[in-house]
Amino acid sequence: MLADGQIGHDISRWLIANYRNDLALIVTTSDNEIAALARDVGAGSLIFRSSAQVAAFITGEGLSFDLGLLAWWPKIIRSPLLSLPRRGFVNTHPSLLPYGRGKHYNFWSIVDRVPFGVSLHMVDEGVDTGDIVAQIAIPYDWEDTGGTLYQKATEAMLNLLRETYPKLRELDFETHPQDHNAGTFHRASELESASAIDLDRAYVALDLLNLLRARTFPGYPACTFSAGDDVYEVRIEIKRKS
Repeated sequence: MLADGQIGHDISRWLIANYRNDLALIVTTSDNEIAALARDVGAGSLIFRSSAQVAAFITGEGLSFDLGLLAWWPKIIRSPLLSLPRRGFVNTHPSLLPYGRGKHYNFWSIVDRVPFGVSLHMVDEGVDTGDIVAQIAIPYDWEDTGGTLYQKATEAMLNLLRETYPKLRELDFETHPQDHNAGTFHRASELESASAIDLDRAYVALDLLNLLRARTFPGYPACTFSAGDDVYEVRIEIKRKS
């Protein structure tokens, strides 16, 4: 398992508590709380430097795997690591694939006005393009923001993994291909330019409100606009009146 972030920590803790013997190796991005969890239970652990480094470690230790799991993993993994598990790697992705491929799924789901949810999918050489293992759709409405979608996704992701894992560990799961013609994809580099509001531009009200609430996430930057030499941030709160 390659795990990172709060969801990676929560998934690691749940797997250790319930399926400790399934975990032959836990890979982390740094010597963090997930690495400490692995050490506390005597599970093998490794800090990620590259896919080749992890693959060399696995080969050198004589380890073998039925399945790999990416738990909120922020990096793209490549061969030879990708091909080491006999049934491949399953990724936890916080969007309803094929919608929301790539980065900043919570922002773009609102801006693109597409369905939202969480997915487990097989990992291939593309970016979030592998076959779907399981999904949960998450409804959202005008009161939602980028922040609330993130919170909903973190809760749903852990629930989906818990529901699906018994089949994963028995290698008793089916997959189906994504319809990439219907999906959306965005790179990390697109976020800032998409969040800049031009005061001299005409906006459709629906698009502007969606943009503002998509970038409303407490503790994180918001949409910006410039007036003269000054730059401002703007957030929004929408509440149902009746």
